[in-house]
Amino acid sequence: MKRYLLSAILILFFIKASAQNTQNFDYLDVFQLEYTADPQISPDGEYVVYRRTGFDIMKDRSKGNLWILGVKDPSIHHKLSSREVSESNARWSPSGDRIAFVSSTDEGSEIYLYWTETGAIARLTQLENSPSNLEWSPDGGQIAFSMKVNAKAPVIAKMPEKPENAEWAKSPRITDRLKHESDGSGYIKPGFDHIFTIPSEGGTARQLTSGDFNHNGSLSWAPNGSKIYFSANRNEDWEYDFRNSEIYSVNVHSGQIEQLTERSGPDFAPAVSPDGKYIAYLGFQDKVQAYQVDQLQVMNIDGSNKRVISTDLDRSISNPTWAANGKGLYFMYNDLGVTKIAYIDLNGKTRDIVSNVGGTSLGRPYASGSYSVSEDRDIAYTISRPDRPADVAVIERKDDAPQVLTDLNKDLLTHRKLGRVEEIWYKSTVDDRDIQGWIVYPPDFDENKKYPLLVENHGGPILNYGPHFSAEMQLYASKGYVVFYPNPRGSTSYGEEFGNLLYNNYPGEDYDDVMDGVDAVIQKGYVDTEELFVTGGSAGGIMTAWIIGKTDRFAAAVVAKPVVNWISKTLVADNYYGYADSRYPGQPWENFEGYWKFSPLSLVGNVETPTMVMVGMDDLRTPPSEAKQLYHALKLRKIETVLVEIPEASHGIAARPSNLITKIAHTLAWFEKFRNKE
Repeated sequence: MKRYLLSAILILFFIKASAQNTQNFDYLDVFQLEYTADPQISPDGEYVVYRRTGFDIMKDRSKGNLWILGVKDPSIHHKLSSREVSESNARWSPSGDRIAFVSSTDEGSEIYLYWTETGAIARLTQLENSPSNLEWSPDGGQIAFSMKVNAKAPVIAKMPEKPENAEWAKSPRITDRLKHESDGSGYIKPGFDHIFTIPSEGGTARQLTSGDFNHNGSLSWAPNGSKIYFSANRNEDWEYDFRNSEIYSVNVHSGQIEQLTERSGPDFAPAVSPDGKYIAYLGFQDKVQAYQVDQLQVMNIDGSNKRVISTDLDRSISNPTWAANGKGLYFMYNDLGVTKIAYIDLNGKTRDIVSNVGGTSLGRPYASGSYSVSEDRDIAYTISRPDRPADVAVIERKDDAPQVLTDLNKDLLTHRKLGRVEEIWYKSTVDDRDIQGWIVYPPDFDENKKYPLLVENHGGPILNYGPHFSAEMQLYASKGYVVFYPNPRGSTSYGEEFGNLLYNNYPGEDYDDVMDGVDAVIQKGYVDTEELFVTGGSAGGIMTAWIIGKTDRFAAAVVAKPVVNWISKTLVADNYYGYADSRYPGQPWENFEGYWKFSPLSLVGNVETPTMVMVGMDDLRTPPSEAKQLYHALKLRKIETVLVEIPEASHGIAARPSNLITKIAHTLAWFEKFRNKE
């Protein structure tokens, strides 16, 4: 009897101790998160090399190294090298005896080689710029890659010589290019991307392509090693015909380039079949609209007999990979908020394999993920779960369920209470369409209590949210908010027609879709209707600014990195050239009324909602001038407002962990100020 009593006491002790060691997910936990990416399975299916990414709390940045693990022997799991530098883009040799990868050095990124039998590592290159798109030749003798070749900026004036030791101002930056800057990296130095090869035993890199054109994207060798297939835009007017690209081949020996496609629109991601008879590729005939799905197409190796084989799948396809037997291809696609890996034969018959890919977008729950296939058609991929960032999973050809090989966040998240994620479907009052969203509940949710509701609008707007781990959503939930994040019309993964509903109509009825979702959540009975809050970044910031111009139902709003004036945004942002006709008809000076009609600033006279405006000070995609227009307008109207400018932050505010925390902490502080706490 005493023994049973002692056992009961011990059980209660451990339960209590476990409860004491479990707490809500909090700000500093962000620095402890890790995720996997780019899992590359060996040709024989025995090993997986993947990039393991975490965060350095002292340097406030992400850090990523390559790790290797055994598929059948779980005791094998270790860093690929002892080097404590950035590593990425691992690719197995055809025989599986070597791994090529890219790693940083004091001089820049270079190509390295790892020998699996000995563990030896050698640097192969000393390059002008960083290499990408590594691809082994079929015989393992060469490695192809892409790299930018520098060019000189235009010179307008010849300056006089300055006196010795004089401290003059820096020279001006001069450009004559259509695209000359990019959010996150800033000014783009002049130059063009070209294709190179290098012997896999080391030696001199040889440039294959030439001309003032960019040759980038994935590379695919002919089985006999004579040609490399790639996508590029080598049209004479390529700068202004920027949505177009074609499939080309380059002869490895002569450098002769042959064009294989010729239509308006993007053709990209070529993949040569194992027998060398066919080329699979992605693309579409450009109809110049807001959204079009990328279709999977196949042509003969000489460019003849082009045909779409994914006609029956109204979804965008990515990452096509031939099966080793050449009878079909594997690919990824987003469907109703989740990412799947599927197989399609050459007659277009498709079957899904897994539907839980992703987990590499830590901040917000966007679609993401990657995969690779072994010779025996085993698949390694990044598995997505609502309560975990990406881990590595493998599903063997004859199995129905995957084997999860890593658990990178077990040490942290088993001791954290996370919010439960639940899917919700509801009807749009505009046209009775089915609209999808997700609810994240506070960790200790009690359906008999009332909670504040926080609506989080996704960016894009041609993107989608899904049931993926999200540090931002979990932090909101951990502070006691019910979080609702919807996929209104214009979101991807619901087909081309649904995504294109925003063409010359944005913002539009997507506002109604969001508000209908708010009402659907309220009908569940646990939301305090006096405590409704709304936020979102980028296109989500646009929607938030539009919402508060249309309704005063929300107690407070946080408008992050918005566009509020399409006229000014379109001519200032880094992608300024890409909006006319595909978003709104004509250029701003040709359609002033149309651009203004869809600008949230046109509704600012209606705003009564206390509003925080937030932006990264280095944002080139939705420049700070957009946020300031809204803030200044609200100040002039004497609406309670505050402007939060985040130093050294580009459009991806959450790229640095501390900035992600800054974004969430300021959002929550603003909302708490307007909570009904009686």
